Amino acid sequence: MTSIILIALAYLVSFLLAPSLPAQMASHWDINGQVNGYSSHLFGLYFLPSLTVGLYFLFKLLPSIDPYKKNFSQFKTHYQNFVIIITAFLVYIHFLTLFWNLGYQFNFIQFFTPGIAILFFYTGILTQNAHRNWFVGIRTPWTLSSDKVWKQTHLVGGQLFKAVALISLLGIIWPNLAIYFLLGPILFTVGFVFVYSYWLYSHK
Repeated sequence: MTSIILIALAYLVSFLLAPSLPAQMASHWDINGQVNGYSSHLFGLYFLPSLTVGLYFLFKLLPSIDPYKKNFSQFKTHYQNFVIIITAFLVYIHFLTLFWNLGYQFNFIQFFTPGIAILFFYTGILTQNAHRNWFVGIRTPWTLSSDKVWKQTHLVGGQLFKAVALISLLGIIWPNLAIYFLLGPILFTVGFVFVYSYWLYSHK
């Protein structure tokens, strides 16, 4: 219900602000927070809310089609909270876009950074609590083949995702480097958990 309310709010705010927004709306920013892409009025108003609707229904569908669907019930609350958080994140980015196009001047990257940090921090929480499934978590051949490898990999991976979130917050202080504070730790985390899951499987 919370996600639906957030999505409805995004549509409502878009509708109410539509007369005040330009025909061509800024819709993309580079790593320095400078606009480098524009979209039509209609696209700028409703694309992100519509994308959020699609993702919401996809997230609702996944537990029912997973071969390990029974495992979803063991981390149902964390999964539902993740859906709310990713919905809130997308709505937040949509609001930033609308306010920018209303003429408010701010560093988009600085305001984007806290949102992505919260999303990654909760991804760490979800990762640590996820049970073996095909859609959520660190899915390597070795984690999917062993509950023990899955659990140990996800405990470590969850901590790393939380660390990614905290490191990414440095982008608030140095927005021109924000992309590096985010992508560097993410790439390290992805590479590490892949190798770590193989190591655990080969030494179990």
